[in-house]
Amino acid sequence: MRAPRTPSARLPVRQSACFAVRLSVAVAAFLSAGPPVRLSAQVDRAKPPALPPPPALKLPALQAATLANGLELQVVEMHKVPVVDLEVVLDAGAVRDPADLPGLATFTATMLQQGAGRRGALEIADEVALLGAQLGTGASLDVATVSLHVPKRRLEPALDLLADVLLRPTFPDSEVTRQRELRRAQIVQQADNPAAIASIAFPAIVYGGMHPYGRPLNGTEASTGALMRDRVAAVYRTYYRPNVARVLVVGDVTLAEVRTLVAERFGAWEGGEGGGGGGGGDVATELRAAPPPPSARAVYLIDKPGAAQSVIRIGHVGIARSSTDYFALQVLNTILGGAFTSRLNQNLRETHGYTYGAFSQFAAGRMAGPFVASASVVTAKTDSSLLEFLKELRRIRDEAVPEDELAKAKAYITLGLPGDFETTAGAASRFRELLVYGLPSDYFEHYAERINAVTAADVQRVARQYIDPEHFDIVVVGDKAQIEAGIRALGEGSVLYRDMWGQELK
Repeated sequence: MRAPRTPSARLPVRQSACFAVRLSVAVAAFLSAGPPVRLSAQVDRAKPPALPPPPALKLPALQAATLANGLELQVVEMHKVPVVDLEVVLDAGAVRDPADLPGLATFTATMLQQGAGRRGALEIADEVALLGAQLGTGASLDVATVSLHVPKRRLEPALDLLADVLLRPTFPDSEVTRQRELRRAQIVQQADNPAAIASIAFPAIVYGGMHPYGRPLNGTEASTGALMRDRVAAVYRTYYRPNVARVLVVGDVTLAEVRTLVAERFGAWEGGEGGGGGGGGDVATELRAAPPPPSARAVYLIDKPGAAQSVIRIGHVGIARSSTDYFALQVLNTILGGAFTSRLNQNLRETHGYTYGAFSQFAAGRMAGPFVASASVVTAKTDSSLLEFLKELRRIRDEAVPEDELAKAKAYITLGLPGDFETTAGAASRFRELLVYGLPSDYFEHYAERINAVTAADVQRVARQYIDPEHFDIVVVGDKAQIEAGIRALGEGSVLYRDMWGQELK
């Protein structure tokens, strides 16, 4: 076998000789330069470097217009890069699902791309690729969204495609069947994933089956089997209407340009063009449901034999995004579990090595979303992990936050904020919050100011008000045979048994 040649062996003789001369000159220069300068002596490593003040957040203006059919436009001009991000936000989220048919809203949103106008599902996908664009449809608890990311020079044909998807979906029976079977397979896969099980069971236990936030976003096996074309078409006719739609456009455009382009394609939109005809009146934009009263702290154990880890979720009903305490809770949560250096992560990961990551979140929605602290922990340390979780959750209530920890959390939030608006996609994601939650147009201009106004007393006040250990729902998915005895020995509440859907096991 011929030995591989070195790079210098492949050079012609003259180039190789020149290379050798240059190398020897460089080595001689390095050796004659004297000892390297030692910069470390000039740095005080006994303390971390001081953080600079946050840069001023200079956001482009949010410009608004309304078409004659009631469709609201919001435009943010960003001309540095010739790309455009567009989001259509509709009040057609999973909160609209019938109690007996969870998953209908997300399925309807998925079906928008499976045939529209004269295009089939594959033709839509091919055209998106040809345009160099990204097209997405989906639904969260509160809203449904149709999103587009496209180079500016392809904006007009991309809007033509978007108009077909949003206004003229065909909901072909063959695609309904195909997507229904795909979803059924996904649900079967979820049943083998402890983290997915916990994500379904936790809200079901916290909210119960009657509150829309407690239902599984993508439905159950039974509800998936009931997803038929007529149900999808009915949802579309009822909720995909301009009076509950808002269009956000961010990128290399102007308000006048967007207004013309959108009016040409959506100006005649009155609802009900696709999936079987028109009809229906205006949709009420407000939907409210009271959360269930808090129950006594309990551990809800979901058995997953042979699980390598235990998945823990601890929490209860939290706040709505409109809460006046939102900013204080953002600071609190950054300290508790919202950053890598947070108390939960430092305790369970860095100090004890029980997990790769422990976190917490106030998942604020239009209605009061859940507060949850979570981690996947080594099975043998499930009970010890619960002890550390509860210790930190009680400490944030019982002890005032030190000023240096408070300052670090506020800097973490405010210093990271400008980066959220660097790209059109990032800016669209943040400005979209204004549309979803009905926030004022100058919301982000005062964001850092409101974060910096939070005091240690504010943090302790909201901790005591919104974190209630006496009413925690503690969900643990893991190998019951290995973890049950340790959990019972903690004495932190009754141990109850649930299935994947949060339902009681007899």
